Amino acid sequence: MEPVLDVKSLNVRFIDERGILFSAVYNSSFVVNPGEVVAIVGESGSGKTVTALSLMGLINPKKVLYKSTNSILFNNKELTALSENEWQSIRGNDISMIFQEPMSSLNPLQCVGEQIAEIIKVHKNISARKAWAKARYLLKLVGIDNPRERMKAFPFELSGGQRQRVMIAMAVANHPKILIADEPTTALDVTVQKQILELLLNLKQKFGMAIVFISHDLNIVRKIANRVLVMKSGVIVEQGSVGNIFNAPNHSYTKSLLAAFRQTCQRSDFPARKIMEARNLSVVYPLKKNFLGKVVKAISALQNVSVTLYEGKTLGVVGESGSGKTTLGMCLANLIRYKGEILTAKFVHVNNECDFRKNIQVVFQDPYNSLNPRMTILEIISEGIKVHFPKLNKREILEKVKNVLRNVGLVDDDILNKYPHEFSGGQRQRIAIARALVVEPKIMILDEPTSALDVTVQAEIINLLKNIQKKTGISYLFISHDMRAVMAIAHHIAVMKKGEIVEYDTAENLFNHPQSPYAQNLIHAALG
Repeated sequence: MEPVLDVKSLNVRFIDERGILFSAVYNSSFVVNPGEVVAIVGESGSGKTVTALSLMGLINPKKVLYKSTNSILFNNKELTALSENEWQSIRGNDISMIFQEPMSSLNPLQCVGEQIAEIIKVHKNISARKAWAKARYLLKLVGIDNPRERMKAFPFELSGGQRQRVMIAMAVANHPKILIADEPTTALDVTVQKQILELLLNLKQKFGMAIVFISHDLNIVRKIANRVLVMKSGVIVEQGSVGNIFNAPNHSYTKSLLAAFRQTCQRSDFPARKIMEARNLSVVYPLKKNFLGKVVKAISALQNVSVTLYEGKTLGVVGESGSGKTTLGMCLANLIRYKGEILTAKFVHVNNECDFRKNIQVVFQDPYNSLNPRMTILEIISEGIKVHFPKLNKREILEKVKNVLRNVGLVDDDILNKYPHEFSGGQRQRIAIARALVVEPKIMILDEPTSALDVTVQAEIINLLKNIQKKTGISYLFISHDMRAVMAIAHHIAVMKKGEIVEYDTAENLFNHPQSPYAQNLIHAALG
C-alpha cells in the first residue's frame, strides 16, 4: 500500500531574535497510510506541533532554515517545493488541521456559521445558501446543541469545548485526505471527548481519511491510534504499533511517559476548618434584550449551587462543557455577578478588597488569552508581587520570580525576558500557575490547569500542587474534565450538569460508588 504521506529526514531549525539557530525537529522520518491514525506523543517542546505545522506549510520561512534533505511527499507530490498559492489549494481541502487553541484560531469578529461556510466556499463551487446549510449540518454533526441558533454566535459566546467543536467542524468540512489534529480534545469533557473520537473514527472510515493525532493524553492515544511516534527534543525516539508502544516499549523515555500515565496518587485525609462556603448561588446570563433594554431571553448558568472549601483540601468540580463549572469558579473569585451568599474565613478577607484579591487567585483555562502578549515573563509574574508586596526591592522580586518558576518546572533563567508566544501551550500554562502562586494565596481556583500539559508534566504539576498544599495549607477549587487528574488531587468532588450539582461526595465514595447515572457515565467514559 502506497503511503498517503511520506516524510523523510524532516529538519526544522529556528532562528531566534539573537540570530542563533536551534533545532526544533531533527532528522525525523515517518509514513502515514490511507485510513490510518498515527499519533505523535511527547512532552511540551518536543517538536510535535512544529512537525504538524511543517506538514501544512505553516512554518514562517523568515524564521526557519530547512536542510536540503527535507522531503514531504503527499500522494507522491513533493510539498516542500510548493509556492504559497499552491499551498492554499491544499490547506483545508486535501490536508486540514485542528489547532490546539480555538480562541486564537477563530475570528472574534465573525459568527461561527460564516467561518465554517467560508472554508467550504473557498474550495468548493457551491452557493452561499448551500454552504450555510452544510455548515449548520456540520455543527450538528460535532454535537453542538441548537445549531441553527449557534450558527449566528460569535466565538466569545461559546464555551471552550464548543469552540473546539467549531474548529473540528471547519477541519472536516471538505473531507480532507489527511486530518492533522493537534490536541483536538484538550478543552472537552470526557463524554464529549468520547463523542468527538467516535466522530473522527467514523469520518476516517467513511472517507478513507488518515489522521495525524497529536496528544499528551495517552489514554486517548491508546483508544484511537494504530501507530504511535514518540518525540523528545525534536527527535522521534521510538515508533511502532499502539500495542507494542504501550505493552513493550524499548526507549527509556517512552517507559517514563507510560510510568507517569499509570501513576496513582494517594490523597491524604485530615480534619480541616471551613475556609469558604457558598450558599444557593445562581447566575443568569441575558441572551436577548428588547429596544427598551429589558431582558426577554436568558440562560441560567447556575441554579442554587452550594459548595464548601476546607483549609488545605481540594474540591474537584467536574461536568460537561456548559455545565457551569467555570461560572462557579468565577463566582467564588467574585469576578461575576451572582445571587446567593459566599462566606469566607476572616484570614482570607482580612482588611479590604486587596487582601481578598491576593488570597484568592485564579488560573484560567486558556493561558494564551490570560497572559499579556506585550509583557515579558518577568513582568507578568512580578506584577502581582509589586501590588501585594510593595516593600520588596528589585533583587528580592527577581529572586521570588525565579523561585516560583523553578517550582513549576521552568528552570532556565533565559525565559525571564521572553514573551508568552515564544512558549508551548504547556509552558504557558505553567507560567500562569506561577503567576498565581507567587503572591502566596490562601485559595487557588484552577480552571483546567493541566488540560494543555503532557502526561509527565501533568503528574509533575499535580504533585507540585499537592506539595504546596501540604506545606502551606492552601485550598484548591480544581475544575477539570480529566477524571484522572481529579482522582489524583481532589478530596471532595461536585459533579455538575446544566448549572446544577447532581452529586456531591468524597472523592473515594464518588469514584467507587457513584449514585447518579450522569456521574456513572462520566467515570465510565474517562476510566472505562
